[in-house]
Amino acid sequence: MTKAERAAHVLKRLDELYPDPPIPLDHRDAFTLLIAVLLSAQCTDVRVNQITPKLFAQLGDTPQQLANRSAAEIEAIVRPCGLGPQKARAIRELSQMLLDQHGGRVPADLEALEKLPGVGHKTAQVVMAQSFGVPSFPVDTHIHRLAQRWKLTEGKNVLQTERDLKKLFPESAWNRRHLQIIFYGREHCTARGCDGTVCGLCRELFPQRKKPVSAKRA
Repeated sequence: MTKAERAAHVLKRLDELYPDPPIPLDHRDAFTLLIAVLLSAQCTDVRVNQITPKLFAQLGDTPQQLANRSAAEIEAIVRPCGLGPQKARAIRELSQMLLDQHGGRVPADLEALEKLPGVGHKTAQVVMAQSFGVPSFPVDTHIHRLAQRWKLTEGKNVLQTERDLKKLFPESAWNRRHLQIIFYGREHCTARGCDGTVCGLCRELFPQRKKPVSAKRA
């Protein structure tokens, strides 16, 4: 198969498996999603979904409320997500910045989001895609790994992989495709459960592959 043929096969199979993939992080608006995605760095979505209800119920779920809390109060709740001090400071500081610069609202602008404390390119793209419906293709280490196993990219980092995937898949499907690959990677093509020769898609794309695939680190 050519790269384009592999991309088409992946698209077809993922649409069969996950025709309407849900957003894995529980939230009610752009702000609560922003906080959840920030907390998900180096943490599982399951853990984040356990912590955010406590955070929002005890300290508030708006920029106004969280800006008035101390970093120590926030850290006491978000600590189980890891990187507690950094995440707590970022939550408090970004809440204040939203009040000072954006009228207390999450901006529907990628560059503005990336300027918020604790918000990187991937987090900003997730919010743009899932809260505002803007075509985006957030790439984390899991998507990076699968894209390499399926030879859809030779990118040495997630930004190059993002660019390559955007070229391969139609823009109208970016938001859905991003979620589909995440779910497939968690359920079938895991970091330890598949080495490029085990899961269904890897076998279909590369039936003659015998050696494990060593993905380049993101």
